[in-house]
Parts: sequence; C-alpha cells; structure tokens
Amino acid sequence: MSARTAALAAALAWASVAPSRAQEAATLAPTAPTARDTATPVVDMQAVVVSGTQPGPGLWRVSRDDGHVLYILGTQSPLPRDITWPAAEVRQVLAEAGAVLGPPGVTIGTDIGFFRGLALLPSAMKAMKNPEGATLDEVLPADLYRRWSVLKQRYLGRDRGVEKKRPMIAVYELYRAALQRNGLKEGGVIGPVIDKALKPRGLKTTPTLLELKIDDPRGALADFRREAPKAQDLECFRGTLDIIERDLPRIAARANAWATGDLQALRAMPDARHQVDACLSAWTATEVARKHGLTDVEARVRDTWLAAADKALQEHAASFATLPIDGLLDESAYLAWLRQRGYRVTAPDQTDDSVDDAVTVDGVGLAAPSALP
Repeated sequence: MSARTAALAAALAWASVAPSRAQEAATLAPTAPTARDTATPVVDMQAVVVSGTQPGPGLWRVSRDDGHVLYILGTQSPLPRDITWPAAEVRQVLAEAGAVLGPPGVTIGTDIGFFRGLALLPSAMKAMKNPEGATLDEVLPADLYRRWSVLKQRYLGRDRGVEKKRPMIAVYELYRAALQRNGLKEGGVIGPVIDKALKPRGLKTTPTLLELKIDDPRGALADFRREAPKAQDLECFRGTLDIIERDLPRIAARANAWATGDLQALRAMPDARHQVDACLSAWTATEVARKHGLTDVEARVRDTWLAAADKALQEHAASFATLPIDGLLDESAYLAWLRQRGYRVTAPDQTDDSVDDAVTVDGVGLAAPSALP
C-alpha cells in the first residue's frame, strides 16, 4: 500500500484548497467475517531495515532508433527511514536530461478560488468521518473490529479521534504508524535528491498526472458523506490489516532490496500492487466516482504517462522519468507498452550490445546506466 491510497474525502479536501495535489480513495463496508478474521496472530518482530549510505537500483533505458534515450528510475515505497541515497547515476543523467517526467498519477482540480476552498474545508473534514457520527465498532464486523483494536492499541495508542473516521482513512493512519515503528517511511528519499539536482539548472519536472476535474466539489463532498459503505471496500481494509499483522518483515525486505540495488531479490518477491488494486477497485465502485466521471482511471493514467514519454523521447536526446518499480519488474506493464511502441528497453542488470550504448548530449557522452559508476 502506498500514499496514493487515501480516501475520497481527502482527495476532495486537497482539491478544494490545493488543486495540484492528487489523492485516491475508498471506504469500508461490513460483510460477513471470514476464517482469517477470527485468527489474527500478529507477527511480533521488529522488521530489520538497512541504514546508512545505500546505492539504490540502476536505471532502465528506453531508446529510439535515432539514439534518443529515456532513463527510468524504479521507485519503491516505503523505504528504510535512515538511509542516505547518493544517486550517482541519477544525478549524472539529470545533469544533461532535456526533460524530467514526474510519476504517473491523478490530480483532481476545481475552478474555485483559494478562499472559497477554505470555506469548503470543514465539509471535507466532515466527509472523512463515518456517516451519522458512527464509530468503527458500529461500522465494522465484530471480528474485524477486534483485529483493528489490537493493532490500534499497538501503533496508535489511545487515539480516540480515529475511531470516528471512515475505516479506509483510519486503517491508512494505522498503516503509516506501523511503518514508522518499524523503521520505514513513505517519501522523503527519492524526491529531494531529484529536486536538488534540478534546482541549479532551473529545470522543472514535467507533470504526467491525469487531470480530473470536479465542477461541483461541494456537491461531491455531500454525495460522499451520504454514501453508504459498500462490500468491495472490505477487501481493502482487511488486506491492509493483513499487511500490518504479518507482512511488515516482507515489506522491509522489499525496501532493503531497493536500497541495496538487489533487482534479483525484488523479482523473486511478490509485487505490492494487489493491495493497491483492491483499494482502487473499492474507490471506483463508489457512486461519487461514477457520478463525477472518476472512472477507468488506471487506463487513463497509463495513456497520459505514455504520451508524455513519447514526447520526451521525440524531443530530447536524453530524458528521465520515475515509475513504481513493480510496474517495471512486471514485463506485461509499462515496459511491454513501451516495446509495443517500437522502443528498445534494457534493464539495469542487462547488457545492450546495440550501437546506442551511449548517447551524446551537447558533446557530453552519457554511458548506459549499467556502465555508470
């Protein structure tokens, strides 16, 4: 699960006061408990994470016949909290890149002013709570609530306010607290390095976000506050509890593998997208999403990013992008779509014997990532 997986109320709140920020959403609905809900042994061990200076992974290389190259860094979240990432090859590419593409995602915009957005903020905050003032023990099945209570006591303590929040928002707060306790964090490792490298050049990151617009944010918030929870949402909630209870060591192992640049280990691990997909499917099942046109988002996000990649490869001898590393390790996802467009793709741990093993930009040769120091 990643920072992308937040609630629609949070999305609408940020759309009201900061339209450039994007959130994705889901809520929870009670259904009959399963056998997994009734037996919930928590893995009582501290996840061991690496610290200090770590190399991170290499770069994927997407090239055209004319020698233009798009270098792609596979990103991972969460990452070890106490690592330093020198990013030598990334900084070398960024020093010469003609374009730097931001990650794919969604931005929800509105045509409202700042002060009107502030006026909507109280409504957005109300939408983050359960309808009719219900608490989690009234919203969740009894067995699932018992699981929640054990984990909440461990990671959030006596926080009473969280009990009034919609289950999806509450479980995401729990997840973040569990990461923090186990030496992991979301964000703060990759982005600052890229920003620092670009600042001296005055080069801005090119957004690749799918821009969705809500013409009536107040109405959307009202719709969301009234909407009853749905059965699809429970898979997202339960799956997040599963991760917190038993999968933190695996999450730490993925974070360590990224930090140490161990692509072989990452390929051998299950990807982390199933839980994200479950939460996104819960979001698209909401009436709010359908009513306001927030549907078929995954395909639209993909097409938006691919169009930006095409443009960068056409216009610049060297460009740079970031994508979630699961989407790069899955040969049926982004890399397959790029190959279908006629590009040649080389992974960091592969060799490329073609003539464009290096690209020259303004007289400066950039070696393929596998050959960079």
